[in-house]
Amino acid sequence: TRHDLGREQFQERVWQWKDHYADSIRDQFRALGCSFDWTRERFTMDAGYVDAVLEFFIRLFDEGKIYRGWRVINWCPRCQSAISDIEVENIERQDPLYYLRYPLQDGSGDIVVATVRPETILGDVAVAVNPNDDRYTRYVGKVAILPLIGRELRIVADDMVDKEFGTGAVKITPAHDFADFEVAERHNLDRPIALSPDGRVTSVGGPYRGQTVLEARESVLHDLQAGGYLVKTENHQHVVPTCERCHTVLEPLLSEQWFMDMSDLAGPAIDVVKNGSVRFVPERWSKVYLDWMENIRPWTLSRQLWWGHRIPIYYCENGHATAAKSAPQACRICGSPIVRQDEDVLDTWFSSALWPFATLGLPERTDDLERFYPTSFMNTSSQILYLWIARMIMTGLKFMHDVPFPVVLINPTIQTAEGRRMSKSLGTGADPLLLVEQFGADALRFGLITAGSTHQQDIRFLPERFEEMRNFTNKLWNVARAVLRYQEVNEPKQELRLSTADRWILSRLAVTTDRVTSDMERFELSAPGNRLYEFVWSEFADWYLEAAKVRFFDTSSSSAGSYASRAVLWSVLERVCRLLHPYMPFVTEEIWQHLRTTGSDAARKLSGWDGPMPESVMVAPWPDAGEPDVEAEREMQLVMDIIRATRTARSEYGKAPGAWISASIVAGPQRSLLRGSFDVISNLARLRPLAVYEVIEEKPKQAVSLLVGDVTVYIPLQELTDLDAERKRIEKELQGTEKALESLKAKLLNASFVAKAPDAVVERERARAAELAERARRLQERLELLSE
Repeated sequence: TRHDLGREQFQERVWQWKDHYADSIRDQFRALGCSFDWTRERFTMDAGYVDAVLEFFIRLFDEGKIYRGWRVINWCPRCQSAISDIEVENIERQDPLYYLRYPLQDGSGDIVVATVRPETILGDVAVAVNPNDDRYTRYVGKVAILPLIGRELRIVADDMVDKEFGTGAVKITPAHDFADFEVAERHNLDRPIALSPDGRVTSVGGPYRGQTVLEARESVLHDLQAGGYLVKTENHQHVVPTCERCHTVLEPLLSEQWFMDMSDLAGPAIDVVKNGSVRFVPERWSKVYLDWMENIRPWTLSRQLWWGHRIPIYYCENGHATAAKSAPQACRICGSPIVRQDEDVLDTWFSSALWPFATLGLPERTDDLERFYPTSFMNTSSQILYLWIARMIMTGLKFMHDVPFPVVLINPTIQTAEGRRMSKSLGTGADPLLLVEQFGADALRFGLITAGSTHQQDIRFLPERFEEMRNFTNKLWNVARAVLRYQEVNEPKQELRLSTADRWILSRLAVTTDRVTSDMERFELSAPGNRLYEFVWSEFADWYLEAAKVRFFDTSSSSAGSYASRAVLWSVLERVCRLLHPYMPFVTEEIWQHLRTTGSDAARKLSGWDGPMPESVMVAPWPDAGEPDVEAEREMQLVMDIIRATRTARSEYGKAPGAWISASIVAGPQRSLLRGSFDVISNLARLRPLAVYEVIEEKPKQAVSLLVGDVTVYIPLQELTDLDAERKRIEKELQGTEKALESLKAKLLNASFVAKAPDAVVERERARAAELAERARRLQERLELLSE
């Protein structure tokens, strides 16, 4: 135990532990690609930081904001320490709810209370009822007698009481319940301590003195039942607070501790949220913050531990307390010698509350403090909204007279695939280093950030998501290899003649950049990632890169066209790297380094580079969106629709995707619009020869006609299938479809079926009949086409 080691050796051991795990944490951050300035790493036990903690404790003590007093706190009998709210792990479980009869002193009857902790009746001082509960109006002011002990209990009326819980009457144990302590304060009740810090009954418990909590519970229940005071027992679902460190059930305990008065600090911190100086994203957290702040209680600062910032309070032989950074020569109150320092340490969140300015040098007025306070925004978890965020806002306003950050982004909590809390103790955690090894850091980051909206409360951890993003990372890398392969060294300058496809992809990039930027500015970080995923995979890789290849491999294509495509490919990829870098830092940096040494003047001009590019994409400026090209998007959409329609027809007839087939296009007034894209249509739709007409006098016979807007594509049937075999197949399929349709129509004409079957079943059959009728019509059309 720590007591076996002694305080000094224990602290040495903890420093060793800290150094070991700090290295692990750094390794994880670096593996995940966190772009910190490592020269500014801080730890709250650093010498300079310790000085700041002492400084601000002393200031608050001298102002009377920090004081020693008695209040109910969370106490761990095993750790023998007060426990902060963040260290409380609330476990939901079912326990017996005991109904106990307390006789009235005047002999007029009794009053029944309910409790899940019968051993705490030893500390009861009163019974409380709701003032609006007519059942108990006549009881208020009377006195009940505590069974087994014989203590007199006042019956008081208090709004704290929930009329719906148990009988509507509750026992008041001020030393062992937070709400009961407040009731005792309001009604001037005694606060006897029935359970000691080591979890045993004190002398207040009379004959049960010295028993553990569990022993006392068993003894008290036995004696209550024997005395006829146990009315009944029923199951009750409730939350039990346990220690996060050791999982021991915590005891609310009246204890003398160091407290910090929060009332004066809370007011300004409430105002800055109400007036918008600090805003929460999502906005709903503002209400959660304000609800807590407006009902804030004194903060328990002291911990009965040996690791942490030791409370800088020194006592003289007369018991006077002096706050100082080191032991003073004599007591500042009476002048007598100092004999000891307070044994307790500060709650870790006290030092953390000073983080926004203590890390920058305060109490010294440093250049860093002037430059970096307040910071741009705070990103954190909802679990520490009160413990850290609220306290940083309060101390920032107190000591810096300004908010520490204008925006607080509350990110979603990552849960397991089953929706459980991630926890080492539960075995539901995930090792980031193993995940990086399995999927890659870029895929892990991208998968987490885009798994759901940043404004959600929870996100499920789904491994298949990271597999998908690993595939995307590979896709991006392969696209980059292709783009770089097409770049030419020392390419001579030419006039930049952009095709429809060139203008289209630049327009799509402009629209994507604008939406990504807009989403990021409102801290919706998942949507931009998904937009970039779709742009890179579906538009840049699947469409534009394939269209550009036509120019590179088509000998009839002009060198000017190839020059433009190379420039556009380089420029789009370069800007994609800048847009994706926050999500995927490693692969984008690697690609960008290759791009820095390539690219024509035209390519760099398209990207907005007039001079040298920075050494890292990390410090490159965010790309400007530019203006969309509506006309190019309309033209290219028609090209893509023609290609998609042709591919669909191939699929329907079972024609191999790579096989060349002849076709003709009747474009009407769109012919001039498509003129520059016929080579793209021909190569991507695998149409050769491809004839293009403005109008034709007669529709080709035995040809599939595909209507795409105002354009019609004709593909001879013999190009797609064996006509005789296809005719026989369709006749057979049509016969089966018509037979099924007739059977279904007969069923629906049966009045008995329609009357007795559930409405949902009838509607389903009608929908199926409509589908069969449509299928038969289409088969008949195809059969007629084959018979022309």
